Amino acid sequence: MQPIPSAVVASLALAVSAAMTPAQEAPQPPVAKRVPHVQEWHGAKFEDPWFWLREKDSPDVRAYLEAENAYTKAMTAAQKPLEEALYQEFVGRVQQTDLSVPTRRGGYCYYNRTVEGLQYPISCRKPAKADGAMDEAAPEQVLLDLNELGKGLAYIGVGGAEVSDDDQLLAYSTDTTGFRQYTLQVKDLRTGAVQKDLAERVTSFEWAADGKTLFFATEDAVTKRSDTLWRLELGKAPVQVHKETDEVFAIGVSRTRDRKWLLLGAGSTDTADWLALPADAPTGAWQPVIARQKGHRYRVDHREGSWYVASDLGAVNFRVVQVPVGKPDLATGKEIVAHRTDTQIEGFDVFATHAVVTEKKEALTRFRVLDFATGAWRELAFPEPVYAAFAGATPEFTSTTFRIGYQSMVTPSSVFDVALATGERTLRKQTVVKGYDATKYKSERLWATARDGVKVPISLVYKDGHPRDGSKPLWLYAYGSYGYGMPATFDGNRVSLLDRGVAFAIAHIRGGDDMGQQWHKDGMLMKKKNTFFDFIDCAEHLIAEKWTTAAKLAIEGGSAGGLLMGAVTNLRPDLFAAVHSAVPFVDVMNTMMDASLPLTVGEYLEWGNPNEKPAFDYMLSYSPYDNLTAKAYPAILVTTSFNDSQVMYWEPAKYVARLRTVKQGDKELLFRCKLEAAGHGGASGRYDRWRDTAFEMAWMLRQVGVTQ
Repeated sequence: MQPIPSAVVASLALAVSAAMTPAQEAPQPPVAKRVPHVQEWHGAKFEDPWFWLREKDSPDVRAYLEAENAYTKAMTAAQKPLEEALYQEFVGRVQQTDLSVPTRRGGYCYYNRTVEGLQYPISCRKPAKADGAMDEAAPEQVLLDLNELGKGLAYIGVGGAEVSDDDQLLAYSTDTTGFRQYTLQVKDLRTGAVQKDLAERVTSFEWAADGKTLFFATEDAVTKRSDTLWRLELGKAPVQVHKETDEVFAIGVSRTRDRKWLLLGAGSTDTADWLALPADAPTGAWQPVIARQKGHRYRVDHREGSWYVASDLGAVNFRVVQVPVGKPDLATGKEIVAHRTDTQIEGFDVFATHAVVTEKKEALTRFRVLDFATGAWRELAFPEPVYAAFAGATPEFTSTTFRIGYQSMVTPSSVFDVALATGERTLRKQTVVKGYDATKYKSERLWATARDGVKVPISLVYKDGHPRDGSKPLWLYAYGSYGYGMPATFDGNRVSLLDRGVAFAIAHIRGGDDMGQQWHKDGMLMKKKNTFFDFIDCAEHLIAEKWTTAAKLAIEGGSAGGLLMGAVTNLRPDLFAAVHSAVPFVDVMNTMMDASLPLTVGEYLEWGNPNEKPAFDYMLSYSPYDNLTAKAYPAILVTTSFNDSQVMYWEPAKYVARLRTVKQGDKELLFRCKLEAAGHGGASGRYDRWRDTAFEMAWMLRQVGVTQ
C-alpha cells in the first residue's frame, strides 16, 4: 500500500477519524475533493470535478477509497451479528466436501471436487470404462488444484482448460489479479511438468488434432478486445495467423463436437462470422464458413460433411439450416428448424445420430430432440410453471445421451442425462441443500403490464403462507442488457431471505432475450429506456398486487444492471427503500466517449455511438452519473472491485462522490471497494464470496426492517 501523502484533502482524514470515533458519535461520510475538469462534447462544456478519481496510481485516490471503506465499516458495525448469522446459514446449507457429475471426454471422465475448508474446487479425472462410465476403482489424477496454485495469492481464476486429443497435455490459463488477464500454461499429465507463461492476455485456446499444436487468441493491451489468433507448436515460438482489425469485433477459437474442424469466431452485437480449418491440418489456411455480412449472426457445427447453421438472416429468432461444406448457401440448404416469432433458438447441438435444439419461449427454456435416421422430433417437458434449464456438458460426438441442468426457484440444481433415442431421463445428481425442504416454498409467474401495453414476465418465490397484504419486504432483481436473459434459478443463500419473510422476484425486462431477440432489440440503442420503464412498471405491479410496499421494496442489479439501478433511482427514488448497485456502469458518457478504455468501441452497437449527436443526447438523458439531482434518494449501497476490468472502479467512485453532494434526507449512502485482488465478479474464493454476500444481504435486510 502506498503511504497517504500530507497533501490529501483534510476531509479524507476527517472521514477516517470519524469512522473510528466512539459509537455515540455518528461517523461523517467522506467528501471527495473537487478538481476542475471540463470536457467539450458536441460543442457543449461538461464539468466533472471528480474526474481525478480515474488516476488509479494516485495516493489521493487510494486514500479516498480507504476512507469510504472505513465509513462503510463504521456505519455497518451494528449489523455484524446479522452478517455472521447469514454467513453461518450459507455455509451450513452447503455440502462443502462434494463431487460434480463426471463428464466423459476421450478416454477419461473429468470432474471437480470440493473439500471443506478449501476455497477452490480441485479438477480431477479417472479413466473411462468401455461403456463410458468412470472407473471408480482407478486412482484419481489431479489436473488443477487452485488451492495450491493460489497459495499466497488474494485471487486466482481459471480462464479455461483444454486437454489434447491424446489425453496427455492440459492447456489452461490463470488470472491472479481479477482483471481478467489470463496467462497460458501447458501441463504434461504424464509427468506433471508445466510449461509456464507461454503467452499473456490469452482469451481462448484450442488444440489441433496432432496434440502438439495449440491455437490461442489474445487481447489488445489497451482495449482488452480479443483480436489476434496465434499458432503455437510446443517448443517453438508462436506464429500470428489472423488479426481482426474491425474494432467492434472480438474473436475466439473453438472446435466442432466431432473434433474434425477448428473454428475461429468473430462477433459483434449484430454480426458474426466463422473461419474453419481442418483440425488435422494446423498449418493450413483458415477459410470462411459463410462470408461476413453486416447484420447476420450465425453459429455452426459439423456432421458428416455438412455445416449445421443457426442463422438469424431474415429470422430474428434464428432458424437452423444444413448446408454442405464448401457450398454454404443458406438459400438452397435444407431447413432443419424453421423460424418462429414467439420462440428463440438458443442452441443446436449436433451428435452422430441425433441433434438437440434448445429453445426459449415466454422466458422458459425447452429442448427438442431430432432423430436423424427417422426425422422425428421429441420434446422434453418440465413439471414446474417457472424453472431454468440449460444444455449441459456433452462433449462426445458419439454420445447416446444429452446432459441437461435443471432447477427452479424452489428446486435445487439438478443434473440429468437424457437418452437421445427414447427421451428417458436419469437424475445424476441434485445439489444437496442441508436443512432445506422445497415443499415449504412456492414459485409462480406473474405478468406486469408496461406503460406501452407490453406484458413483462416476473418470476417470484416466497415461503408458503407469505401474506399478500403489503406487510412484507420484497427483493427485486433484474439485468436487462446485451440480450442476456435472467433464468429463474435456485440460490441456496436466498433461503435466508425467504425464511425471514422476504419474497424474491426477477423482472425479465426488455434488453435481455427472455422473450426472444426482439425483446433485446426493444431494450437497446434508442429504445434503452424501455429497460428502465419496464423495471419501474414491474415494481409498481408488485406493489399494486400487495406483494410489498415502496417502503419495503429492496432492489438489486450489477454491471449493466447497476446502470439500471442508477437510472430507476433517478427516475423514481420514491419507489424503493434500498438499492444494491454492484460494479455499476453508471458513468455512461465519460466511458462511451473514451475509445481508449477497455471494450468501449465494441459497446457502440449495444448502447449507441455517442460521437453521433442523436445517440449522445439520448444516452445523456439517462446516464445515472449525469442525471443526479437534489432529491431524497433511497438507501443505496454501491460495491465494486479496484481491479475490475469490465466496469472501472472509478465509475461507482465518481457516482458516490457526486451523489453525496446532492442527496437529501438521512438515508444511507455507502460505498465498498474491494482493494485486495478481486474482479468484476468479486472475490474468487467461495468462503470470501459468502462473506461478501452476507454483508450485502444484511445491509439490504436492515433497510427494510429485518435485523435478525
